[in-house]
Amino acid sequence: MYTLVGSPKTRAFRVLWALEELGLEYDLVPDNPRGETASTLNPTGKIPSLKVGEATIIDSVAILQYLADKHGALTYEAGTLERAAQDSFTQFICDEIDGALWTAARNKFVNPEEKRVPAIKDILIWEMERSLKALEQRLGDNEFLMGDKFTVPDILLTHCAGWMRGTGFPLESDTLRAYVRRNINRDAYKKADAIRNPA
Repeated sequence: MYTLVGSPKTRAFRVLWALEELGLEYDLVPDNPRGETASTLNPTGKIPSLKVGEATIIDSVAILQYLADKHGALTYEAGTLERAAQDSFTQFICDEIDGALWTAARNKFVNPEEKRVPAIKDILIWEMERSLKALEQRLGDNEFLMGDKFTVPDILLTHCAGWMRGTGFPLESDTLRAYVRRNINRDAYKKADAIRNPA
């Protein structure tokens, strides 16, 4: 049994989706960043955290890859060239997409007002457009980033696409929009989304 700590409306949704993809049992403890439980598990107060017995894993990407490795799904085996390619996608998404979105958020509402630079968003959008073109080229005609196998970076990129939509970052690529639609039509995504947005 796993315990996921974090609001499903945050990066915790990535882990929620993965748990559903893997068909695992889990408890969900909704908490906001720097909430009481979140701060107990992570010195920065960031979410999500995943409790595994007495141990705690922090950072959504670390949690996703742990679950994928542990349960032998959503990933290629460590030490293979396929895993290296998969990790390349993961790192690119973290650096170029997630990083830009998080920087925009910090300069909109996270940082103290006197430490915000709202104008940075225009630069981030420009940088993001270049990064998305590179991803579109790498995706090509594939169903998923790694071809015909749905893996961890697909969860990351699809979550970031939703984050983009909610924060005014454009996604102009028809190829990437079709890719996102395929992923959000997965049964596990729909189950996780129903928990995030109950009727």
